[in-house]
Parts: sequence; structure tokens; C-alpha cells
Amino acid sequence: MTKQTRFNTWYWVAAFFGVLVIQYFLGAAQQIAPIPYSQFQELLRGGKVAEIGISDRFIQGRLKEPLPTGQTRFATTRVEPDFAKELEQYGVTYTGQIESTLLRDILSWVLPVLIFFGLWTYLARRFADTTGLGGGLMQIGKSKAKVYVETDTGVKFDDVAGVDEAKDELREIVEFLKNPEQYGRLGGRMPKGVLLVGPPGTGKTLLAKAVAGEAKVPFFSISGSEFVEMFVGVGAARVRDLFQQAREKAPAIIFIDELDALGRARGVVPYAGGHDEKEQTLNQLLVELDGFDSRTGLVLLGATNRPEILDPALLRAGRFDRQVLVDRPDKKGRVQILQVHIKKAKLAPDVDAEKVAALTPGFTGADLANLVNEAALLATRRGADAVTMADFNNAVERIVAGLEKRNRLLNPKEREIVAYHEMGHALVAMALPGVDPVHKVSIIPRGVGALGYTIQRPTEDRFLMTREELENKMAVLLGGRAAELIVFGHLSTGAADDLARVTDIARSMVTKYGMSERLGHVALEKDRRTFLAGQDLLPPQERDYADDTAAAIDEEVRAIVQAAMQRTVKLLEERRDVLERTARRLLEKETLDEAELAELVGPAGSPRSELAAE
Repeated sequence: MTKQTRFNTWYWVAAFFGVLVIQYFLGAAQQIAPIPYSQFQELLRGGKVAEIGISDRFIQGRLKEPLPTGQTRFATTRVEPDFAKELEQYGVTYTGQIESTLLRDILSWVLPVLIFFGLWTYLARRFADTTGLGGGLMQIGKSKAKVYVETDTGVKFDDVAGVDEAKDELREIVEFLKNPEQYGRLGGRMPKGVLLVGPPGTGKTLLAKAVAGEAKVPFFSISGSEFVEMFVGVGAARVRDLFQQAREKAPAIIFIDELDALGRARGVVPYAGGHDEKEQTLNQLLVELDGFDSRTGLVLLGATNRPEILDPALLRAGRFDRQVLVDRPDKKGRVQILQVHIKKAKLAPDVDAEKVAALTPGFTGADLANLVNEAALLATRRGADAVTMADFNNAVERIVAGLEKRNRLLNPKEREIVAYHEMGHALVAMALPGVDPVHKVSIIPRGVGALGYTIQRPTEDRFLMTREELENKMAVLLGGRAAELIVFGHLSTGAADDLARVTDIARSMVTKYGMSERLGHVALEKDRRTFLAGQDLLPPQERDYADDTAAAIDEEVRAIVQAAMQRTVKLLEERRDVLERTARRLLEKETLDEAELAELVGPAGSPRSELAAE
């Protein structure tokens, strides 16, 4: 109250002094009479001027007798004397006028200031747009979440296939939002948070959009990286603003994509300090998750493909109550996904979703969508009227093995080595039981470094393998190297990738699966597989076993690989004539499919009991 009173008092003081200044100038203007220069000269000649003051442009003075208006002081503008004498001859009343430079003076001061502020505003807005500050510095604490309603996303649960379990979990959330009384009649409460985890491309974000399309409630969508800015405290402010907006529009759903950008575990790097901007943002998110009641109709959805790095406090019960795995689809799921995507393509009668699904084990939903698109582009490129099954086969090979490099010319010796190498893989695969059947063999270079390739297609999805099956897989991988050794008596660099994969399998058998009689049933290394990185992309693991054990591991791995190599060489030596015949045919045709291989190999490719038992 005192501050307001003081503020009003100063206004009155300023107004009082303003009135005094105005009165002073008005009074001064009333006491001085502006007269023409010609009248001044008449008064001067008549001896009525008592005193004058002369400046460059004006003459001011005092008269001996007042003017008819009662004023004794006057002011006039000077005129050049020579010109004044000339004007007196004609009896003209004249006075000087000074050119007004007020506008020019004002513009000379105001324009530079306006240009400076305009340039500053433009650069500030450009900086705000580049750094994501949007509406300027006053808006950096505002949430950037996009708000969707039912019709905005254009995605329903019917548009999402191959993830039936995840859809059921999210459908329950949607029904709870629509009918909370029915779902809460037995005392249950809606989960506060649902975390969607899975590899990239499996449809986590698409599922969230489908929730927005089905829920008929406001849907706030934002990425975890949009919380963090260059200014400290902005992320926490945006979290508060996001939850405040959602509370005002409850019931509502908040979806945070790429949650790992925001929820990385704290204290992972020692001596890094505890005042990091991301930590403040995460702490604010934890507070907000504790601060709202799910009965208000507010649900948090998160999506990540790196759940192993999330903070444990974020994953505890009461925050993200439920974790839903959105994994790579099985064959049935792939068929459902393909049926969604092939609706947009013009297909030939021979295209069967079941056959395409059998060709694509391990493909995600995004991979299958890309496959349909690649097949359609291949059919368009060759001028076809519809997409055929051959286009799908070529598209699979293009995605898996890479683009054909027919302009990569190999000399005859290299082509011969590659042909025997690939046929070595194929013959071993056709001779051993329980191995995925060979679909195609080719010596056409593909991708970056593949001079040839042998494609195997699994007949069914597999989730575990026995030791015998792993040994057969190693034999198939070593088939190319064994064929080179048998035919040419020397080895080449073409088996580098095969050797790396064989060594990984053998080391996993010893250190992870406990399949070594010498080391026993112990796991010497932890399984560190993630949704993103393969084993070769992970940092080296610190070992927690003795040097003697490490030496024993190396010996066991070497022995397993050596045994697999000897077994493969023996198998191919007994099929030397088949190897020669099929390799020559491959050199002629460059590509052999499954039917041609079966015709060439015949019964000689069937497994033998003694080899299968080894």
C-alpha cells in the first residue's frame, strides 16, 4: 500500500512541475510581441526602440513606449540589409523566416535508434528460431507439446498390426479414461505411467498416435530432447508447464517420446556433479509424477529403445507402473503388418503375404513398410503393371545384402574363388540337419564389401538353439573357407566376416551358455545385448575371472572352431564332385535359386548319419 501511495505522489509532483514549466513559457510568449522586420525598421527610425539584442537570426529588444497591445518587448527575424533596402522602395511589409529543421533533426536522432532496435529484434528472433526458443525469451519456459484430439493423428488401433499384446494394454488405458467408474468399481486404479520399450521401428510412436485417435481426450505429444535447452532451469519449467496444461484439460494423455534423452540414470559418471540441467529436468518429472492422482484422468505414456539406461527412480511402481514390450513381430505379426501396407500397392496374383513374411525373419514394422515400398519401386522401374513376388524377393535381397554392383568387375581367378566359396556354404547347409534351407546363391557383388552371398531362409521363428545346432551353424559359416582350402590349397581374405561370426558363437558357447565340459556349467560373461547395439558396438567388458581361466577360454574357443573346421572339410571332401559341378554352373549363371540347387545337388546333398552324429 505504501509503495502504491509513493508511486502516485511522484506522479503528482511531476505533473505540478510540468504545469509550472508550461506556464513559464506561455507567460514569456505573452510578454514578447513578434513583429515584422519592416515594422522594426519603422520603429527604429521613429526613435521608439530603447535597446536591442542581436543574434545570427533574431533581434530582440525593448521599446520606449508600449505597443497598442501593451507589450514593450519585441522579437523579429533578421533580413539581409541590402535586400531590406530594396524592399523599402516598394512599401512592402516583410519579415524573415527561418527554415524549420525540426523534422530533420528528429529523424537524424530517431532513425538510427529505430534501425538499431529493428536489427536487434530481427537477430533476436532468428536466434530464437534457431535455438528453439520459439516465442522469444518470455516463452522459453513454455512447453512445446503438440496437442492432438481424436481426428488429428488419423491413426486407430486397426492401423497398428503385429503388436496385439501392447494394443491390449493400451486399449485398457483408453477404456479407463472413457469409463473410470466401470474400471474402478473393485478398487483398482489406472496406472500413472506406461512405458513402451522395444527396438527401433517396432511401432511405439505409432501406438501412441493410435491411443490419441481412440481416446477422444486431449493428447500431449513431446520428445524428451525438447525439454533441454541452453539455459539452466528451462527443462524443469517446461515439465511444470506441460503437467499444468494437462491438468487443466484432464482427462488427458501425456506422451514423451525418446524418454532416454530425459530420464538417463543419475550418478552414472562419477565426479560429474549433481547440478546438471538434465538432472534438474528429471527431478522435476519425478516430482510431477508423484504429484498427480491417476483418478483425475491423467496418464503418462513414454517410449524408449534404451530402457537399460533409465533412472531406477523413474521405473519404480507409482511412476511408470507398467512396462510394455513392443518387440519384433513373429511370422503371424509380420503377416498382419504386411496386410496393412500392401493395401496401398497394386499387387500381382502371385504375391502372398505368408510367403513374404517367411522371407523376412527379424524385420520390424518399419522394415516391412520399407520392403513394400522398395518392391513397388522395383516394379515401377521395370515398367510393370503390378508388383510381383519376384519384386519382393529382390527387395529383400536389396535390404539384407545391399545394392547389386554389376560394374564391380572381378578377374577370372577372383570369380572362381568366390564361386567355390559360396557353394561351400550352400553344400554344407544342404548336407546338415536342422539348418535353414538355402534360398539363393550368387556371385554378383552387393553392398560395400560382399563379393557374393548365400541366402538362407528359416522355415519358422526360432527362440533357442541347442549345441548341435550351433555347431551346424558354425560349419555352414566355415563352408566357404573349407572349400577354398580343398580346391585351391590356400586361404583368402573373403572369409573374414565368417571367421568373426564363428568365433563369436564359439566364445558365447564357452562364456555365456556353459557348453564347455572343461570349464563347466558357469557363465563367465554377462549378456549385455540391448535393443540398439550389437555385441561388437559395446565397450569391452571387465572380466571377473582369473588369467588361467582366460587362457582356458581361449583354448576352448580355438578347439571348438578347429573341430568345426575339420568337420566341414571332411564333409566337403566327400562331396568334391558335387562342389566342382555346382561351382562351374554358378560361374556360368552367376545366380542359382533353391530349385536349381536341388536339381544340381540331388541326393548327394542329403545329410549322412555319420556326419550328423559328429
